[in-house]
Amino acid sequence: MASSTPSSSTKHIAAQEDRVLSILYATETGTAQDVADRLARLCRGLRIRARVHRTTRDDPLWNMLLRADLPEDLFEDLAFATFGLGDSAYEKFCWPAKLLSRRLAKLGASELCSRGEGDDQHHLGVDGALGPWMEALSNVLKQIYPLPNGVAQEPLDSLPPARVTMSDAPMGAQRTRKDPLVADREYHLAIVKCNKRITAEDWYQDVRHFEFSFDDEIRYNPGDVAVIHPETIPADVESFLACIGYANFADDPIDVRHALEDQSLPDHLPSTTTLREIFTRYLDINAVPRRSFFAVLKHFAQDELEREKLEEFLSEEGADEMYEYCQRPRRTIREVLEEFRSAKIPREYVFDLFPPLRPRQFSIASSVKTHPKSIHLCIAIVQYRTMLKIPRRGVCTSWLSRLKAGDQLLIGVQKGFITLPTEPTIPVICIGPGTGVAPMRAVIQERIHDGIHANTLYFGCRSASKDHHYGEEWEEYVSSDRLTYRAAFSRDGPEGAPRTYVQDLIRDDAKRMDELVREMGAWVYISGSSNKMPAAVRAAIRHALVSEGGMSEDEAQEFVVKMEKDGRLIEECWS
Repeated sequence: MASSTPSSSTKHIAAQEDRVLSILYATETGTAQDVADRLARLCRGLRIRARVHRTTRDDPLWNMLLRADLPEDLFEDLAFATFGLGDSAYEKFCWPAKLLSRRLAKLGASELCSRGEGDDQHHLGVDGALGPWMEALSNVLKQIYPLPNGVAQEPLDSLPPARVTMSDAPMGAQRTRKDPLVADREYHLAIVKCNKRITAEDWYQDVRHFEFSFDDEIRYNPGDVAVIHPETIPADVESFLACIGYANFADDPIDVRHALEDQSLPDHLPSTTTLREIFTRYLDINAVPRRSFFAVLKHFAQDELEREKLEEFLSEEGADEMYEYCQRPRRTIREVLEEFRSAKIPREYVFDLFPPLRPRQFSIASSVKTHPKSIHLCIAIVQYRTMLKIPRRGVCTSWLSRLKAGDQLLIGVQKGFITLPTEPTIPVICIGPGTGVAPMRAVIQERIHDGIHANTLYFGCRSASKDHHYGEEWEEYVSSDRLTYRAAFSRDGPEGAPRTYVQDLIRDDAKRMDELVREMGAWVYISGSSNKMPAAVRAAIRHALVSEGGMSEDEAQEFVVKMEKDGRLIEECWS
């Protein structure tokens, strides 16, 4: 969030045309977009016009800010505030927000209030830090932009105007309009060629190998991701529409117009659609609701007891109770509305109440050189039971698991973070336990296709006979001297024996690891869960540098940090 700082003469009486600030956000899961919407609404309540901009990883802004020739007073007239979103399970918690705020300050900008840092690990999630930070920001903005005489601040708990208007459209209109996703040239029509379970049938986890073919000459690099827009299961949509009273007119065509430009709408939303299509393709009824959901829902509850309960959830004293009711048991929006049945939700407010159904991103598990006009994916089908013993399935993976050979869907390709060495003599070390092996497979296939055989793969799973993803492929590469392969099967050891993980194998291979990393300049890729594995792998590399390379602990730490800065150590992990 940034604003031009008013001069001293006008600091306390800003003209109406000067009551403008910009909100910049970047999002993948939708959390930052939700925060941006809430900030824009806060500004509207203060009679400040917010210009909201979404940035992407390809945005030139950050590279521009890093230029060494920028004057130190470049942003002396700029005031800013930063709120970072992250997960403290990651080593670099909220790192982009920290870097951005430091860089802006170094270029002369002034900070409106202290940087906020939302943590997914907090029992209240992002709201644990966001609420206090927004209150602090609001107090500062009211000092910079005092409300005009006779104008009151809009209460944050009041019902905002709907972000869209809806009107009835001619019958059949939704069938003749163009689908914006089909028209998006970043997406390509894919045909399902393979949907195969690669874990044992009696194994607790269902992991699938997918193959998609394309008529288009698609291009991607190792580490790039496939972007897929899922659809909610029709039976779930049908029961939901009946629950909220929309079933009788769910298939009537409607025209949707964006009324509040500072509030976001789902990507690729058509201007003419139906409520059934909206809840199938564009809004997520299976998400765990955020606080903002309850803040809107309370206005539509007709029953006094239900409204009081919602008010209680939103109070400072009721935050823990809302966590116990909602976040802890992973209760979904659909389930909440089945309990708060008195809510009568006007159709115009569906985009204010329900979060967008996000596209999902999956690391591509193939090289386009080895498999032209094709994309392979390695995906774990999300299914578990909540603490209430209610079965859960991931929206996207459940939808994908039902695809059959010959089915069609649209897939986009997004640039990833992995780059390969430009010199073919440089070795690579791939560390990818579980489905983290997907981008490692792409890297190894690409290098082997190019005739480069200095490849090492560390793979980890529980059992060699149950979830050894692509084991036969790795053994084939080993037999032809194109790959050095090390696998840790953590549950296959004798009962009572310590379990072996990828980091343990790296420690065992300390001499070879030191030679590869220190002497031969190997590049290291880490992919998989963001729990303890990435930090343990880094520690194992440092151990090799100390025990075999003669470095001190501090020197080894500095060496690994420099590897990362130089792009020789790349981590692509997820929580």
